[in-house]
Amino acid sequence: MSNETLQAVRGMNDILPDEAGLWLWFEDVVREWLESYGYRNIRMPLLEPTALFKRAIGEVTDIVEKEMYSFEDSLNGDHLTLRPEGTASCVRAALQHNLLYNAPQRLYYGGAMFRHERPQKGRYRQFHQFGVEALGFVGPDIDAEMILMCARLWKKLSIRDVTLQLNTLGDAASRQRHREKLIAYFGRHSGDLDADAARRLHSNPLRILDSKNPAMQTLIEGAPRLMDELDDEALKHFAAVQEILRRHEVAFEINTRLVRGLDYYNRTVFEWVTTRLGAQGTLCAGGRFDGLIEQIGGKPAPACGFAMGIERLLALLQEGGMNCPPQELDVYLVHQGELADAMASGVAEQLRDAGLRVLLHCGGGSFKSQMKKADASNAACAVIIGDDEARAGQATLKPLRGGEQVCVALGELPGRINELIK
Repeated sequence: MSNETLQAVRGMNDILPDEAGLWLWFEDVVREWLESYGYRNIRMPLLEPTALFKRAIGEVTDIVEKEMYSFEDSLNGDHLTLRPEGTASCVRAALQHNLLYNAPQRLYYGGAMFRHERPQKGRYRQFHQFGVEALGFVGPDIDAEMILMCARLWKKLSIRDVTLQLNTLGDAASRQRHREKLIAYFGRHSGDLDADAARRLHSNPLRILDSKNPAMQTLIEGAPRLMDELDDEALKHFAAVQEILRRHEVAFEINTRLVRGLDYYNRTVFEWVTTRLGAQGTLCAGGRFDGLIEQIGGKPAPACGFAMGIERLLALLQEGGMNCPPQELDVYLVHQGELADAMASGVAEQLRDAGLRVLLHCGGGSFKSQMKKADASNAACAVIIGDDEARAGQATLKPLRGGEQVCVALGELPGRINELIK
């Protein structure tokens, strides 16, 4: 067996303690924000049947064709996939457990997603998202609420330089008319199509509009516009979303080439983008997906949602100067001597019973070396126990941010510390 040091899978990153504090802080902020809008947490498995994503996302998409981590279960032959996104899983769970029976649902989830892409800053093979889904709500008000939610979060996080891009994909009939016109248009220019566009011409021509190939841009600019095919109901829905946003003074840009990379979207789609993260500038994206619930096997029901990339948002916060909040600690407990060592863990537990955050020194060492670690710990105070204090049932309480040390009876210690850290 090789003794070579094993490394993490490329594009799947460790989050080390110095950085994890920022993740924990961010997750707390997001959970509080979501719950303030009445959204409830749901947790789905990382593994799902491969057929779920093929049916939901669309077989002729980059995700399904190139990026999914799929395999056959060696024990029973099931075809399984590590989830590449959360919406399909969330809808599957809602249907399986009958959550939509006479009760629209506002749900959110967070966790790891997996796509086999070329790793680069802001785009990883294991990445993390918060996803938000409103299932069973039909009107434009829920579309607008989701966008307003995001605007509130950016304000809460002091994130600036983000732009809202907005579009509508209409309904199935208008998309079918547009699809036929796209096929005819791009078919007349087949010699100018790159390999991806040629492959998608008859299977998913709408995705050609999302091409980033510079050589394709002039051709795409001249393509038929979906907006010209929309029926009155879809246009009214889109106008109502815009009106609500204007009422709340949320600025937006109409981007008619915004189509999203998943086949299940219809009507409103949106992206929040920034220029401060290079090529990976989409922070948050989503829209309406009224056909997905039926597509997965449920009764037809409207739905809307979005997802935000945690790595990208944290990168934006750090680029703006935010550092990882230091770990908050009340007490560093220093001890030396046979009696003191025997007593120390009991004192630490007594202090934790009182709601204090206590780091108990372990591994021995002189008082001097232990006090150096206490000073570096960011604790508010040190509790020092030697054999003399242990015999007297006392401890020395030393403030680490200025102040005089005092000798305190063990029974009074929690109260004295609480007075000190207030």
